[in-house]
Amino acid sequence: MIKHNIIIFESNPLYQILLEIKNNFSFEIKSLTLRDLNKADLTNSIILSKIIHKDYLLKIRNINQKKIIFFIKKNENFDNINNNLYLYYPLNIYDLVEKINIEIIKQKYNDQSCIKILNYSLDLNSRIISNDASRLKLTEREVDIILFLNDHKEPQKVNILQNQVWGYSSELETHTVETHIYRLRKKIIDVFKDDNFILSNVDGYLIK
Repeated sequence: MIKHNIIIFESNPLYQILLEIKNNFSFEIKSLTLRDLNKADLTNSIILSKIIHKDYLLKIRNINQKKIIFFIKKNENFDNINNNLYLYYPLNIYDLVEKINIEIIKQKYNDQSCIKILNYSLDLNSRIISNDASRLKLTEREVDIILFLNDHKEPQKVNILQNQVWGYSSELETHTVETHIYRLRKKIIDVFKDDNFILSNVDGYLIK
């Protein structure tokens, strides 16, 4: 499995915080300056940056905006960002890790608007899953769950989903994950009459 690089741009305090809990991550973290970025191989990388660095970053030839998560103060004007990869700060570090995990999965499908999952098509832009007969609007969290399960061939336990999709939050109760999946499975059954889309066994949940 390819390991992504999460590049912390011009923010050593954030890098130090992530460094302390890095053993939990499915990605590598690096701290780079503008000079470093000009020379770096940014393949399979996501950049974390304050919005004040936006103009500098987008001047670099091998960076596009889809690879950047911007930090924005609520009173800052960000109408010209033109994407949805941003987080308000100050922020909970677990919210950040959650955002990173999901963006890594989505980056895998970056050039696709529709993904084939079993007998269904999942449109990432509209968040609609459909087959030849029916279609269903999903929440962003439901899309995240489906993408994560589809990205793994083995059953995923609740605590793994809790950590990887919800973002390592010890405050999240287990039944929150189970409730989300229960509701998602029920929606799939109600619309598509399919009770085998997300399977459940003693080892966890899977899409197979």
